[in-house]
Amino acid sequence: MKKIIEKSEWDLIIRPKKSLLDINLIELYKYRDLLMMFVKRDIVTVYKQTILGPIWFVVQPIFQMLTFIIIFTKVTHISTDGVPPSLFYLAGIVIWNYFSECLNQTANTFGDNADMFGKVYFPRLITPLSKVISGLIKFAIQFTIFIVIYLVYVIFFQTIHPSISIILVPFLVLLMAGLGLGFGLIFSALTTKYRDLKFLLQFGIQLVMYATPIIYPLSTIPEKYKFYFFLNPLTHIIETFKSVFFSVTEINMYGLLYSFIFMVIVLISGILIFNKTEKTFMDTV
Repeated sequence: MKKIIEKSEWDLIIRPKKSLLDINLIELYKYRDLLMMFVKRDIVTVYKQTILGPIWFVVQPIFQMLTFIIIFTKVTHISTDGVPPSLFYLAGIVIWNYFSECLNQTANTFGDNADMFGKVYFPRLITPLSKVISGLIKFAIQFTIFIVIYLVYVIFFQTIHPSISIILVPFLVLLMAGLGLGFGLIFSALTTKYRDLKFLLQFGIQLVMYATPIIYPLSTIPEKYKFYFFLNPLTHIIETFKSVFFSVTEINMYGLLYSFIFMVIVLISGILIFNKTEKTFMDTV
């Protein structure tokens, strides 16, 4: 008696990636439910066993703002270009925190998720993407605090005058997200082989923060050094973020274009390096 073998139809066929450019973006959309689950996990678990819980999202930038006011305004008397110090520092803190959050949280993707990656299949890019989206929620909370204080100055003190250029804010946030994700993916791939990099990352982020006009305006930098600050793509984003709210300086569109091109290059490079490392990272982690 002949055996009848029915052709099996599989819901999902997992094949090894053939090339560096073999990136299935459609698959990311198919796993969107998993992405949202990771986002929820990232938000809930971080502050689950803390006393203040999500209130830390509010407390952190306010403490930073007060510290900057005491040190850089009261003690060292650094100029804020006529902008109220609370607004000036909070503007820089809010958008910088989002960049550093994206970079820090994605930089050790392989190390933090090695056990899960070794047991179950899903697009690995889901994990760093979830960090960027969950960080966006934290940014939204802190940005709301900034807007509340901003409106107080606009309505009651009338020392700040909004402009139509505020519509650039989503674009600036997108640039920060892309840079944070791109650099994070690159560091995540490198730390699978060079573990020392994760210890240097936090120190490096602090150095970059002081090399970016967050606690001081770009106008206070001597002309002979400004070129080096312009090489930093974060400089143009931070300066534009402050300009759209305070109208102190003109928006440098060429600087924004440079930051955008830089972001695209870093993001694509990060995805390609991450994609290559994904194939062999279990042998080194």
